[in-house]
Amino acid sequence: MKKLISTGTALLFIITMGFAQKMKVISGNFDFLKGQETIVTKLDFGEVTFYNDNLTEQEYIDKRIKEIEEKDPGESANWVKDWESFKNERFLEKFTAVATESSKKTNITFATEGSAPYTLIVKATWIYPGWFGGVMKQHAKVSTLLQFVESGNPGNVLLTIEADKAPGDIAFVGIPNNNDRIAEGFAKTGKSLARLIEKELK
Repeated sequence: MKKLISTGTALLFIITMGFAQKMKVISGNFDFLKGQETIVTKLDFGEVTFYNDNLTEQEYIDKRIKEIEEKDPGESANWVKDWESFKNERFLEKFTAVATESSKKTNITFATEGSAPYTLIVKATWIYPGWFGGVMKQHAKVSTLLQFVESGNPGNVLLTIEADKAPGDIAFVGIPNNNDRIAEGFAKTGKSLARLIEKELK
C-alpha cells in the first residue's frame, strides 16, 4: 500500500510540474517597455467567472458559503472576509512580488502604488479554485488578460496579452486553502509575464 501511495504521489508531482501557462500576444508590442523602471499594476475583477459553469463572483461566493456552512456552521463569514482581503490586496501583491523578482535582467519593478508612464491592468477572466485532499489534489487555474496602457490615457492600450490557465499550487506539497492556491496562480502569471518581457526585450 505504501508503495502504491508513493508511486501515486510521485506521478501527481510529475503531472503538476508538467502544467505550464500559455501566454499569447493579442495586440501591440513590447518596445515601450525598454528603459522602464516601474510599471504601476492594478487588478480588475469586474468580469471574472469561476469553474466550467462560468459562475459570477457572487455565485461563487454563495457556493462557497453553502459548502462551508454545511461542514462548519458559522465559519463562512471568516471565509468571506478572507476572500475580500485576497481579492483587494493579496492576489495583486503575489503577482507584483513574483513579477518583480523574476525581472532581474530588465530591472522592472511592478508596483501597486505610485506613478509611472505605463500601467498594467491584470484583468481576471476565469478561475478554477482547485481542491486539496491530502495525497490527492487539483491545482487552481487562473486566466487573465494583461493590458498595458498609458497611465495618463488609459484608453490607449499598447499591449494586450492573454494568459491562460496559470497553475496555482506548490508541487508535491499542495495547498489546502482555496485562496492561497488561486494566489499562486497569480504569482505564476507574474513570473511568466516577466520571462516573456525579458525574452522580447533581449
